[in-house]
Amino acid sequence: MQSASISSAVNSLTTTAGKDVLPQSGTASAQTPFAGLLKDAIHSEQSLENQAAAVVEGLMTGQGVDVHQAMIETQKADLAFEMALAVRSKAVAAYQQMMQMQF
Repeated sequence: MQSASISSAVNSLTTTAGKDVLPQSGTASAQTPFAGLLKDAIHSEQSLENQAAAVVEGLMTGQGVDVHQAMIETQKADLAFEMALAVRSKAVAAYQQMMQMQF
């Protein structure tokens, strides 16, 4: 009984909105190249930015959008952008470190 609840809790933590976060062994998502993952993350960040812009526009035009919802969507987009910026900074730092290597 307890093992089943732990298993269901782990499964709920490894999936987010129907997508696997942690690849399961033997699935196609375990073989996704890094470029594909990066591309998906950029598209996700762009969609969050577009959603935030739409909600803020709805708030400003008086289309019945709640201020709280606008702030939440804006913060989601901001966090996604900050994460993308941090990943970019790490990638640039790794590239620079590789370029300084001497063979």
